[in-house]
Amino acid sequence: MNFYLLFKSLHLVAVISWMAGLLYLPRIFVYHSEATHDSQKEIFITMEKKLYNFIMMPAMGLSWLFGILLIHSLGHSVFLELWMQIKIVAVLLLTHYHFYLRKHLRLFSSGENNKSSKFFRIINEIPTILLIIIVFVVVFKPL
Repeated sequence: MNFYLLFKSLHLVAVISWMAGLLYLPRIFVYHSEATHDSQKEIFITMEKKLYNFIMMPAMGLSWLFGILLIHSLGHSVFLELWMQIKIVAVLLLTHYHFYLRKHLRLFSSGENNKSSKFFRIINEIPTILLIIIVFVVVFKPL
């Protein structure tokens, strides 16, 4: 069995799931910040927690796991290549963004959110930009 292709496939599935959560959670925050009734806010809190804990956290963990297994399959000399260095920086930024969203999840849960829906619309573009960078550097592998 070709473990490299297996790890690559599983990595892609996990990354797609993680990205879906990274794009959807801030959108839920937009609607949550615009909600006026407590019953609406409770529904959003439940949705946010389930998305974060049951989809985003496992998907991020599996993305990292299969990414590390891919690097191991390729050999550690891949770290010397510019495309991998750029990808690692972008993935670290995505991971930081992931945990930054957790901070806002907690603020919404405690009723302490002070950010507007516009703020969440703007930060919702961050994972898209990072995804574009990652895809292009992985496909084109600049020297």
